[in-house]
Amino acid sequence: MADTLLNIKNLSVNIGEKSILHNIDLDIKPGETHVLMGPNGAGKSTLGYTLMGNPNYEVKSGNIVFDGEDITEESADKRAKKGMFLSFQDPLEVPGITLESFIRNAMQQVSGERVKLFKFQKELEEAMNILHMNHSYAARDLNVGFSGGEKKKSEILQLLMLKPKLAILDETDSGLDVDAVRTVSEGVEAYQKKMQGALIIITHSTRILESLHVDYTHVMVKGHIVHTGDGSLVQEINEHGFDQFIPQEIKDAERKEKQLAAAKAAMEAVKAQSLAGINGGNN
Repeated sequence: MADTLLNIKNLSVNIGEKSILHNIDLDIKPGETHVLMGPNGAGKSTLGYTLMGNPNYEVKSGNIVFDGEDITEESADKRAKKGMFLSFQDPLEVPGITLESFIRNAMQQVSGERVKLFKFQKELEEAMNILHMNHSYAARDLNVGFSGGEKKKSEILQLLMLKPKLAILDETDSGLDVDAVRTVSEGVEAYQKKMQGALIIITHSTRILESLHVDYTHVMVKGHIVHTGDGSLVQEINEHGFDQFIPQEIKDAERKEKQLAAAKAAMEAVKAQSLAGINGGNN
């Protein structure tokens, strides 16, 4: 295994014609936990989807190197087989395939080997116990009829069973009550201890971090990583917010963007009033 598990160098990403990420640099070593925080629309989820190979996100420049291999052009399934995992912010419902079958098939796809049923079921039950999940959920269609909390537990169950080298958790704690967040956090902690896996945790909240050791915290604003600190930065953000970390040039650009939008809206309003007057005069 490479000393650096994930190396992101000068990564810029577009969605369609819109530029979202700008010259992102990030190094993650095996076993490290990195927290990514920032205002809405900062590009945090875009980074997660780009790392996982979502084809809707176009890499315009830069490279992604994972475990010593350049995966910038690799498909999502190949990245998963190499040991990457993304927990969705809003997990999909998949009728017709049970949670148990989905996980077993995913394990076989990743390992390339047949997964023995008895051993798999025993391990699945142990993982479900960690998450306080009723074992009956294993036989239910994937996420169909699951509550928000059960869907998030389903994602962490997959994490525990697939044992990736790097897990990207995209707002796994959003919409959960205190007890559900605590349970999900226990699952993440179990993964971290068992696998010594690396984590990228994308979050607005800090409840999921309470039982985890955080190595680095990154603040992302407008597609830029504008500040990096250790785990103590999380508490500082809780107390004082993000504004102190936003560079003046980004604030100026945002102010100019709002002014241009307001001017455009005003011009459109004048244009609409003029057309209304013309149409009224013709009646």
